[in-house]
Amino acid sequence: MGVVKNNRAIIAVNRFGLGASGAELSVAQHDPEQWLLQQLVNPVFDKALGDTVSAFRVIADLKAYKRRSRKGEVNGADAAQMFVKPFRDGLFKNSIDFSITTDTPFSIRLFDFFSNHFSVSASNQLLAILAPTLERDAIAPNLFGQFADLLIAVEQHPAMLMYLNNEKSVGPNSYLGKRSRGLNENLAREILELHTLGRGAGYSLADIRQLAMAISGWSFVGDKGVGKSGFTFNSRGHEPGIRNVLGIVYSDSGLGQGEAVLRDLARHEKTAQSISYKLAQHLIADEPPKELVAAMTKTWIKTEGNIKAVVTTLVKHPQSWQSQAQKFKTPREFVVSACRAVNSSKVVDQSNLNIALRGLSLMGQKPFAAGSPAGYSQLNRDWLGSDALMKRIDWVNLLSRRNRQDPKSVVGRIFESHLSSLTIKSLAGAESRAQALALLLLSPEFQRR
Repeated sequence: MGVVKNNRAIIAVNRFGLGASGAELSVAQHDPEQWLLQQLVNPVFDKALGDTVSAFRVIADLKAYKRRSRKGEVNGADAAQMFVKPFRDGLFKNSIDFSITTDTPFSIRLFDFFSNHFSVSASNQLLAILAPTLERDAIAPNLFGQFADLLIAVEQHPAMLMYLNNEKSVGPNSYLGKRSRGLNENLAREILELHTLGRGAGYSLADIRQLAMAISGWSFVGDKGVGKSGFTFNSRGHEPGIRNVLGIVYSDSGLGQGEAVLRDLARHEKTAQSISYKLAQHLIADEPPKELVAAMTKTWIKTEGNIKAVVTTLVKHPQSWQSQAQKFKTPREFVVSACRAVNSSKVVDQSNLNIALRGLSLMGQKPFAAGSPAGYSQLNRDWLGSDALMKRIDWVNLLSRRNRQDPKSVVGRIFESHLSSLTIKSLAGAESRAQALALLLLSPEFQRR
């Protein structure tokens, strides 16, 4: 590898990417900005490993097994091990493997951002099966298009509908509503508060209820139709009549009514401000530069929410390239970057995948387990506690003992000569290869991006 003279390459692979792997740093140095922009393509996952269709097949098998268990034909206690765990863990491992080996780490960072933005927690066995398919089937195909398309795809995905109880939400004056089934406002509330406008953006309780009515009847086929899955519109549960959300009147167009509201929310100035801020906060600093957020917001409004254009504005803005690394890595960022650092090939050892998943659980960022629609925190203070740091040390020691990488070669791949004298001295004084690797992964340069 040639000497990396461009500090922007270090920033590109660590702040915007997922941490350098292989010859990535050398490649990025030629034009760090262009290296990032050429990665703005939708990630493509192998559907053979699992998607929404196959998730519903697993759910059908799980329910059939439980019915047999109730009849005393089988032992129902092992249902999770037989059906839930293999499907869920297979997708978890594939996601981590994809992050470690990808040639488009910036794309995957943005994919992870929106997966957390539209957080779904696996609070029961059915969601444990469905939740991982939301990011693969709804987010990935819409990652760099219009935010409106991404928003609708996510809100209509069975995992989101189930998580926020919208699959049984019916309008009070609908056919089903007159038969004692009721309206549920959970999804509508989170759409306004978390997914679009943001907290304190001026919407009212009436707006929440009106949106809930507009999306009443949004449900999914379920496991009764194996071979079919995904979103369905139940006209018998849709609240009839016009809706008024944020002062805009929407005619009674059935399914189109709710979609029209979401498209307007996606283009709204408050949505532009909220998500631009959140994205800059994720990538640059807990309190991102106001000029940067304003530029991103302006692009959002101009393009009516084109994600690729907004991200391009962020990459091209000088305030995104400040030399100081202001973001402390979340557990997922740390685990992925550490595994990328010690993985010198495109094949990830199975033991490293298991270690990675163990690390996410140990450090408190297990996939689809945030426990809140708000997702996991992206603020430094929430990952800097003494207990959290001790768990990082424990995990790094495990990873370092299991990997035979030469620390000097790892330094060359991920930092070249850009290490502080204190870190260099620390590495030189290490008593073993494993200790030197652990010290490198725990260094300030590696912990921040």
